Amino acid sequence: MKVLVTGGAGYIGSTVVAELIREGDSVVVFDNLYQGHKGAVHPEATFIKGDLNDRAAIDSVLADYQPEAIMHFASHTLVGESMENPFLYLAENVTNGLNLLQSAVDHGIRKFIFSSTANLFDDPERMPIDEKERIVPGSPYGESKYIIERMLYWLDRVYGFRYAALRYFNACGAGAPERGEDHYPEYHLIPIVLQVALEQREKVFIFGNDYDTPDGTCVRDYIHVLDLAQAHILALRALDQGSRTYNLGNGQGFSVKEVIETAREVTGHPIPAEIGPRRPGDPATLIASSDKIRRELGWEPKYTDLKGIIETAWQWHSTHPNGYNDR
Repeated sequence: MKVLVTGGAGYIGSTVVAELIREGDSVVVFDNLYQGHKGAVHPEATFIKGDLNDRAAIDSVLADYQPEAIMHFASHTLVGESMENPFLYLAENVTNGLNLLQSAVDHGIRKFIFSSTANLFDDPERMPIDEKERIVPGSPYGESKYIIERMLYWLDRVYGFRYAALRYFNACGAGAPERGEDHYPEYHLIPIVLQVALEQREKVFIFGNDYDTPDGTCVRDYIHVLDLAQAHILALRALDQGSRTYNLGNGQGFSVKEVIETAREVTGHPIPAEIGPRRPGDPATLIASSDKIRRELGWEPKYTDLKGIIETAWQWHSTHPNGYNDR
């Protein structure tokens, strides 16, 4: 299959691109390199630098390469930033997604994989969180993803536009020795902890240790980027049988202290940590259920233990201490 991947130079997108190519698909990457890296793009993929705010550029790529499907990763993705600058998310994320969807419909493309978020569930009534959980977006970022999910629902009703919306929490680990996580600035726990091990930070801050969890620190669902990639590809292959929505989770949660202790074991570094006050809005526990995609598509995460996840991340960060070194 020929697939267009927006945001295919980013952390998750580039890993999915590599896995698509490994399975024999032809891939065109469309990315403005705002958060992505040209060095992350698989050498067998066609790379087009472009922005989704440019409808003519999208039309040109779809006309020239005629993909059969689109995977949409390109997005502003920071919850905290969306609370400070909501229009960047409620306007740009939504408008860019709309541009892409309109072009796809106009060019006869009817298969679409959407990288959504478990930030749709800010106040879950059940844990783990399954697809039947009520949707209460936790930020303008989550709201922007939900708006696009609603667009997809109606495009399916009106045009037979087959889609899969995949909702997940914390992507982590490295997809390969040459491809890993490189954000600036970095907000994700595992790479921050590993930056301390590399002596790029003095210490890691723990935001609160008095939560109702076994060790008092927040528990989160960490899902390996390669497992995420396989879920996206399985969903793509299943679109002929209809649209679908899946929550993606590791099946268990790990606390902040567990992440730090495991990173100490993996890296051999003491990784100093300091307890600070809670951050506003941080729930004690967030874990996604993946029972539905396991049952329907046979998806099985391969990286379910925290040590294995951090080992792959450490392999990347220790050999690429400056990331892709392109800033």
